[in-house]
Amino acid sequence: MRKLRGAAATAKRLASSLTTRNASKCAAVAGSWLSIVRGRRQGIDADTMLAVATEVFIWGLVGARLFYVIEYHEQFFAEGKPLGQTLVDVLNIANGGLVVFGSLPTAALAAWRFAARRGLPILTLADCAAPGMLVGLAIGRVGCFLNGCCYGGPCELPWAVSFPAGTEVAARYPSAVAAASVPVHPAQLYSAIDAALLAALAMAWTPFARRSGQVFALVLTLHPVSRMLLEAIRVDEPPALGTPLSISQILSILMLTLAACLWWWIER
Repeated sequence: MRKLRGAAATAKRLASSLTTRNASKCAAVAGSWLSIVRGRRQGIDADTMLAVATEVFIWGLVGARLFYVIEYHEQFFAEGKPLGQTLVDVLNIANGGLVVFGSLPTAALAAWRFAARRGLPILTLADCAAPGMLVGLAIGRVGCFLNGCCYGGPCELPWAVSFPAGTEVAARYPSAVAAASVPVHPAQLYSAIDAALLAALAMAWTPFARRSGQVFALVLTLHPVSRMLLEAIRVDEPPALGTPLSISQILSILMLTLAACLWWWIER
């Protein structure tokens, strides 16, 4: 019995180590590798692609964290909380707290500035990076699953998952018979599968793209559509801005508008 407890404790520590921080590293490596491979086919050397991937990842991380802090500001700026502790909590990304949509403006700005400095076509860079970004997102969502965030609502499907005590979902939907949550949709894994399928579609579409930017435009069109559908399953975000939609659904609509503008720009 003692050995079994020790093995269980070891397994728990191992699972805890594979959370958002390590998943982010794996996502960055996998996404960068795919972007480098695609960049070489467009005549962009590996060093250049690695440099832009690094800048985009860093600034995307900043944007994702900043958006999370703004969206859940009450967790960080409670009345009477010392400023030093607030700063520590804001910078403590290892505990989770990243919003994918928050990374997009800062990552896009970083890519645009990089392309301008190096004299590279921004749409070609975007086409090279788009599938890699989705691969990174797929791996990142696995990290969300291990971290217990971005969860779905209760369900009785055969693949429903119960999260252990101490996670946000277990606190919201506690089980009456175990120290865990009731079975819920593994929305994080749905999102991971969705991102992986979109990455495969973007790569399959690449040979048929007639102009630079069309691969990225395809991703910019399809991702918000699937995200809006997935948000119907997720329950971790409340309605926003006086609407029945979550903030991610509202941003998805904005992304679709930007996608329409990009298609017009490419085809003009």
